[in-house]
Amino acid sequence: MVEFARYYINFIRNLFANIGEFFKRLFEAFADLLFNDVAGYFKNFIAASSNFSLLDWVMAFVVLLINIAFVAFLSLKGYQIGRKFVKFTRKEIEKDELLEEITFLNQKTIELIEEKNKILALKVGEIGGGIGTGSDNDKDFPEDSKKDAYTGPSRFVKLIHVDKEYENTITAIHMRDEDMINLKDLVKRFINFSASKLGLFYDRKIISAFFAGMATSKTMILEGISGTGKTSLPYAMGKFFGKNADIIAVQPSWRDRAEMVGYLNEFTKKFNETDFLKAIYETTYRDDICIIVLDEMNLARVEYYFAEFLSLMEMPDPDQWWVDIVPDSQPGDPKHIKNGKILLPQNVWFVGTANKDDSTFTITDKVYDRATPIEINTKSSYIDAPQTEGITFSNDYLQDLFRIASKDHALSIKALENLEKLDAFITTNLKVTFGNRIMKQIRAFVPVYVACGGTEYEGLDYMVARKIFRKFESLNLPFLQTEINELSILIDRLFGKNQFVECQAYLNNIKRQF
Repeated sequence: MVEFARYYINFIRNLFANIGEFFKRLFEAFADLLFNDVAGYFKNFIAASSNFSLLDWVMAFVVLLINIAFVAFLSLKGYQIGRKFVKFTRKEIEKDELLEEITFLNQKTIELIEEKNKILALKVGEIGGGIGTGSDNDKDFPEDSKKDAYTGPSRFVKLIHVDKEYENTITAIHMRDEDMINLKDLVKRFINFSASKLGLFYDRKIISAFFAGMATSKTMILEGISGTGKTSLPYAMGKFFGKNADIIAVQPSWRDRAEMVGYLNEFTKKFNETDFLKAIYETTYRDDICIIVLDEMNLARVEYYFAEFLSLMEMPDPDQWWVDIVPDSQPGDPKHIKNGKILLPQNVWFVGTANKDDSTFTITDKVYDRATPIEINTKSSYIDAPQTEGITFSNDYLQDLFRIASKDHALSIKALENLEKLDAFITTNLKVTFGNRIMKQIRAFVPVYVACGGTEYEGLDYMVARKIFRKFESLNLPFLQTEINELSILIDRLFGKNQFVECQAYLNNIKRQF
């Protein structure tokens, strides 16, 4: 054991001696490089320069300048790297401090919420918790008889007012013979009505896309630059069909459905109703076409506050489109609220307007895939239209027109085959695919677009550009120049030159960014 200890002590001594010798030689090497041999450098240069010719002196001067520039470059780079390192370190320290502060504030928020809940619980306990509750005998009566017999205050003020407005009112739609027109005439009549009565001018392509969009989805997005008539279009549609569109201004503070639909105040037992909820409830009384406008819909995140409606309207059975309002039914609730829910009618469409600027959020694929986007980037020219009245139109008649269009103008086999080839190319080369939802929307959109006066390829061009090519925005396009050029050539080969105008315009815009 003594021998091993002696060996180990010698081993440690030699190890540290070697480490010390390493650093000593390292420092000596740096000293020789930068200090010790500097005088030798100059002596050697003076000795050699005695034999220099004029050309040698010129060469020496040039090399000296190059060496000085190289040293200056290294020094500058070292300074920049050091500065970046200091900035990065400082940012990381500040980030850690901010995270600690956020954690502290979150903890304080939780404590304040708990304290608030305790105060509310104490107040409710003092009141006795009897607000808004019915007697035990109420459960012996069916729900409808309770509503008829109940004469006390309701927790829904605005919706009860709607009930009273439509009480003893006949809401069935009786169409006149002159109003029973086809989709092409409907487009023409709206354009003339809007121009002659409202001074708003729209071209055939936009209005055809709007009606085709109504056949495709219950949600439409009107986007484009400001001042091109995005909000005016659904407003004019409401005037045309005889039911004013309900324009709801989206607020930047909207974070979930409660701020759009409303919520039950647990303390007052009253429901904080919104204009949006009132607009939906009113459509349950009507048989005509109703439009609800979400103006500036991307001031808040659409996928947050509108998520429930997007999911509901994806369900294939419209009888399951129940919107949760309150957790239970009570005497005095509005007539069309069943078990705390409203059945979303089939005669209502949601039209969102969206600008693209620094004050708005990007609309995500989840929303775009479920809606029909319509771009309005230019103002239409003046139209000298004859005086044209609005129309009396039922939702059932409009749906019949959509069904007839789907049957009479179904996508041709050639168009479907070319669409499959286009899908295969995009999937293979750009890793973007159509999906069943988009294919279903194309089958619904194009026939109605054709019935409105457009062509099959024009409708396909419109949908492919807005539903498929829009997904290219997430790709690294500068590295896909070859694929984009090949896609442009393929479109001309499949559908013919000058057919897919909007798709080619979109691809040309991408090429200009290369």
